[in-house]
Amino acid sequence: MSGPRTLEPLRRRMGTIVDIGSTEDFPSRAYDIVYTLVIFLNLGVTIAYTFDTAEDRCGVLLLTIEEWTVAYFAVDWALRVWTAKYRCPDLPETRAILKYLLSFGGIVDILSFLPYYLPWFFPAGAVAFRMFRVVRIFRLFRINAYYDSLNVITQVLASKAQQLLSSVFIILVLMTASSLCMYSLEHDAQPEVFSNAFSGIWWSVSTLLTVGYGDIYPITTMGKIFGIFITFLGVGMVAIPTGIISAGFVDQYSRIKRISEYGTSSDVHFICVHLTQKDAWAGRAIRELGLPEGIIVAAVQRGRETLVPRGGTVLRSRDSLVLGAGSYREDGRIELQEITLQPQNPWVGSPIRNLDISRQTLIVMVRRRGQTLIPNGGLVLLAGDQVLLYKQHHKTGNTPL
Repeated sequence: MSGPRTLEPLRRRMGTIVDIGSTEDFPSRAYDIVYTLVIFLNLGVTIAYTFDTAEDRCGVLLLTIEEWTVAYFAVDWALRVWTAKYRCPDLPETRAILKYLLSFGGIVDILSFLPYYLPWFFPAGAVAFRMFRVVRIFRLFRINAYYDSLNVITQVLASKAQQLLSSVFIILVLMTASSLCMYSLEHDAQPEVFSNAFSGIWWSVSTLLTVGYGDIYPITTMGKIFGIFITFLGVGMVAIPTGIISAGFVDQYSRIKRISEYGTSSDVHFICVHLTQKDAWAGRAIRELGLPEGIIVAAVQRGRETLVPRGGTVLRSRDSLVLGAGSYREDGRIELQEITLQPQNPWVGSPIRNLDISRQTLIVMVRRRGQTLIPNGGLVLLAGDQVLLYKQHHKTGNTPL
């Protein structure tokens, strides 16, 4: 019974390592870098295999590199399956694993190494399995998650998906119409070339997409005139999706610029709370803390590990909580001020009840050598104390009384 429980911390830690890590988490960032290098190394070996000279001179080296990189992909897939429950903590473990296995990334991960090992068990299908190794190139899409600049491509394609589908539909309609028209104009003149509608489709594709292979072309006067018209039309049709994608990039970068430079922002203030065994929050889940509205637990520092807090995260003693709250909007009535007492300050050595301060000024907190003290009348202030003052002003008219 104790065995699986002792592996849970390791399992949780491996989950943070195989996922995209923060710059402060050295093992996780190192894994990300190695993961990226292995992808490029494996793809380089795959490309090198297409050159006869490279295979003749470095065949053993290329085979060794492929074996190790494919083994790395297999281990990476196993780790992601093992830690899937921490990637989707709101789902049962079985559903979390199935969600990963059926996702695009999970399918690419398993096809990156499985076709390499299947010929050992099914030698007859070695040629077919080798074709599936091309799927490894889709691992490059995983690099897209590591760099925000590459994510712009995905965001643009997703935001312009409807426009792109509409333009593709228009192109398909024009291809079909132009192929049937050209078949009607050229079939009698060259029946061996435009023998059926499919021959016309091949001509329309090569013409509309401005490829122009030259293997099929019209020879009649009407066919040539129609071909010129379709060629000009094809330039415009290809420009439509190009313009949509270009406009999408401009819009996306403009939006990022507006957010970063011209957008209005509101500060979020954070404080750090260190839990001890005496604190009531130790041993309780975050959803059970009963935090006031507007207060969030932004992060949980546990040793060298930084946790993204969720409702079911159970706090422990020695955890450091980063609490966040919205910025305080000054309305002219309330003023917050923090004062660090110097040795020559007259408040040093005096209890709070003897301080000569206004009735509208309250001392709400005293921070002393890393400890937070709740002030009372008998608390004696010392040099180095950080005193948080709360001042309230009453507006009674244009002239103060």
